[in-house]
Amino acid sequence: MLFARGGSRSPTLIATENPMSSQPVPQVRLPAGETIPVMGLGTWYLGEDPARRDSELAALRLGIDIGLTLIDTAEMYGNGRAEALVGEAIAGRRDEVFLVTKVLPSHASYADTIQACRQSLGRLGTDRLDLYLLHWRGQVPLEETVRAFEELVRLGMIRYWGVSNFDTQDMAELLSVPGGQAVQTNQVLYNLTRRGIEYDLLPALQRQGIPVMAYSPIEQGRLLDHPAIITVANELEATPAQVALAWVMTRDGVNLIPRAGTHQHVLENRAAVGQRLTEQHLRALDEAFPPPRRPRPLEML
Repeated sequence: MLFARGGSRSPTLIATENPMSSQPVPQVRLPAGETIPVMGLGTWYLGEDPARRDSELAALRLGIDIGLTLIDTAEMYGNGRAEALVGEAIAGRRDEVFLVTKVLPSHASYADTIQACRQSLGRLGTDRLDLYLLHWRGQVPLEETVRAFEELVRLGMIRYWGVSNFDTQDMAELLSVPGGQAVQTNQVLYNLTRRGIEYDLLPALQRQGIPVMAYSPIEQGRLLDHPAIITVANELEATPAQVALAWVMTRDGVNLIPRAGTHQHVLENRAAVGQRLTEQHLRALDEAFPPPRRPRPLEML
């Protein structure tokens, strides 16, 4: 085992019915026992162009309507503009969503983490976060950031905390500091072209029952022209994006947060929940995008 923590859990998928869809949205279980949708709504680059604001707001609201009730954002995205957009989208609907945002490593000291959280809450128009992540590893000792997270939990400002862009060594260190075993997820870059975590990080997290939250699951659109993905999509009468998303959803203990800024894009992503890749499709994708055979540095965008 690459890193240890008390006990061992397996992240499980649980289907919950959505009255607006014939296909349930599976759920991934957090270590705390709560479940979150296997697919959520990412917001990287949203809120930055006033001309797209109405479309982006409508997309986020539609996503909530059709069961994509996990919303991920960050103080970094558009210097807070994405958080403000999310706050407008969830106004009057806060209890319907599982809300995630992130603190920059430059704000990860004890006092700055608490202040950054207050500012994020203000932009989001809420009194609490469901999950607060350290965006990536910085210079502040992990023990100090974890203490700040614990204080935020005590104050009721956040319910859970986690990390993002942590490699195997980072996770091992995190789980060794006081309070570090309360981590609920590790959000990392993961898609068909970024499979390095499958060698060591993903199996270690799966053994510990810590789910992976996959960002950029279609590699910011760069996967959509790949011949192997197009072939599978044609066989399934699906879109290449749906194939790429469906592939991520075949991985145990992984949920994903694709960005969607339009009504059509949200519906396309949501329909990927109903796609089923056969063993033949999975073999074809493995041939086109081979899994890692040796350790790789954690990739980031």
